[in-house]
Amino acid sequence: MSGMFTDRDEDRDGAAPAAGAEVEPTQEGTAPPRAPGRRRSRTVLVAAAFVVVTAVAAVGALGLGGDGGEGPAAPPRAGSTVAVTRATLVERTKVDGTLGYGAEIPLPAKASGTVTWLPEAGTVAERGDTLLRVDDRPVVLLYGTLPMYRELGTTAGTAAPDTTGNPTPPAPGGAGGKGGTDGGTDGGTDTASGRTTGTGGGTDTGGGGNTDAPARSTPPQPLRGMDVLQFESNLAALGYTGFTVDERFTSGTERAVKRWQKSLGLPETGRVGLGDVVYASGRIRLGQPSVRLGAAAGENVLGYTGTTRKVVVDASAQEASWAVRGAGVAVGLPDGTAVRGQVASVGRQVTAPEGDGGTSGAAPTVPVTVTITDQRSLGRLESGPVSVEYVGRKRENVLAVPVAALVALAEGGHGLETEDGRFVTARTGLFADGMVEVSGPALRAGLKVRIPQ
Repeated sequence: MSGMFTDRDEDRDGAAPAAGAEVEPTQEGTAPPRAPGRRRSRTVLVAAAFVVVTAVAAVGALGLGGDGGEGPAAPPRAGSTVAVTRATLVERTKVDGTLGYGAEIPLPAKASGTVTWLPEAGTVAERGDTLLRVDDRPVVLLYGTLPMYRELGTTAGTAAPDTTGNPTPPAPGGAGGKGGTDGGTDGGTDTASGRTTGTGGGTDTGGGGNTDAPARSTPPQPLRGMDVLQFESNLAALGYTGFTVDERFTSGTERAVKRWQKSLGLPETGRVGLGDVVYASGRIRLGQPSVRLGAAAGENVLGYTGTTRKVVVDASAQEASWAVRGAGVAVGLPDGTAVRGQVASVGRQVTAPEGDGGTSGAAPTVPVTVTITDQRSLGRLESGPVSVEYVGRKRENVLAVPVAALVALAEGGHGLETEDGRFVTARTGLFADGMVEVSGPALRAGLKVRIPQ
């Protein structure tokens, strides 16, 4: 029939002609004979196609494709897993510091002249000790907060004016009486009485005034002031007494000063010069002199510090919430031991890293000073690098995981990925030592969670 073909109508390669296609006949008008293996090749191709269709159907039946319902969780991604554990978390802050005596302060010496003696660096001076010598005169350390600003000593009395505004009446036998007598004898005019007597014609211009009599004066008045009280307190503490410690520099104070000056090898003047003493709040430790012998004296001749060793920390201004005055800390020494310290002061000025210029991204710092009450615990160590550790909040028996296990959830907050690929919500608490406190209804101790890579 027209349009129909059989296996004999296949071409030489075994492929069937397309429907409706014209078949070119051979010379004999019939299709050429087929090779013996053609039928077997076609059977193999059909069988392979059937296997592929069967496999696709099987995949669809298992729900691994198509429009079926939700399948199982995705296979776990590569990465390590850890277990949620119960632990005690302690908030710790550890920073580096430097042990020493603090920054040096210029010695407020007011003596003028040539420096003739200087102490060795590191010398500890107490009340009454000589700090340096200027023109071979000692400059002595005394205790106090008020600086020396004037010379101390007794003052001379001054003439007391007549508060009535009238001239001082003449004393008997004074110059005024003499003027009257001379006027009567010499015939001059006695201006005191207004009468003209005698024959001499002399004129007495004394006016009856008592010009030869000394003016009335008050007794010497003692110098007064808080600086006097401060000096007398030191003088008495050094053992020089015989006066009342108050705000008056009396003759008794003067006598005590003379005895003190004699012990120092000074002229016994009873007066204290502006450059004779220097006041400090207590014992001091002298630094390296900034001048040589023979140089002119001045306030920058010597620097000093306190005698208490302390630690100075440059704490990050963004993470210095632990630095509160009175807070207890542990100071780690170079030998591995730790001693107790306490925050004494926190600087108010923020400082950028030296030479940074704002380009390195390093955080600005504030100076924090830590004092050590038990100075003996430091041994003979005077300076060097140390560490300062502050222990803050503490959470006991809480669920915790490494901070690296936290993941940010699309809906907000944090979560954890379980080892089978599910995500569970985790509320965070205290962060400490690389761990974080977590809580949530799906969390329990022993639950394996993944650390994302």
